[in-house]
Amino acid sequence: MPDTRFTTDTIDGPHAGQHIATTGSDVDEADTAIVLVHGRGATAESILELSHEFSHDEIAYVAPQASQNTWYPQSFLAPMESNQPYLSSALALLDTIVSDLDTAGIPPDRIFLLGFSQGACLTTEFVARNAKRYGGVAGLSGGLIGPEGTPREYEGSLDDTPIYLGCSDRDPHIPVERVHETRDVLRDLDADVTEQIFEGMGHGVVPEEIASVAEMVDELMAT
Repeated sequence: MPDTRFTTDTIDGPHAGQHIATTGSDVDEADTAIVLVHGRGATAESILELSHEFSHDEIAYVAPQASQNTWYPQSFLAPMESNQPYLSSALALLDTIVSDLDTAGIPPDRIFLLGFSQGACLTTEFVARNAKRYGGVAGLSGGLIGPEGTPREYEGSLDDTPIYLGCSDRDPHIPVERVHETRDVLRDLDADVTEQIFEGMGHGVVPEEIASVAEMVDELMAT
């Protein structure tokens, strides 16, 4: 049965009413949440496995499922319109999850958003478009969405939100220049950004990235 605390059926587009996978503490009992956003072709349940990397059972781990396992059909470097209405629907889904968590008593500054690959692109684009203080953000092998030269006229402030960006210097899907651009844009939005570029890593996640994110989660839970 769908989790009625998440009002995903209220959004428009292909991701309306999608399943939300959860583990860890119950949303109604937790004061901190981590939203995990999967990559293309993956599932909410698969990225939810990352919860085992963080030694905090008191966190509510929340993972939305993309329609047909894909947040948007084309490359994240394609023109924005070629990824509609999927992209707008996916961004609305994340917005709804953050809002529903806030309603449940977990405000944005206690919400950590983590995405991998296509999910990292969606996550970084979401926080840039919805700048406020979050508990933390991690973009693993991803970056802001849109072709080269896309205007980055975002408003608001991320208010020292700690953000981690990790990627390979030769990722076949993510140009390292886009990671650098994402770093600079998020810093201009007042985020505290750490970028790590790994030589020859390919497209994946390495232990050093998990360790960095786990440290960020530990610091959030200590406050």
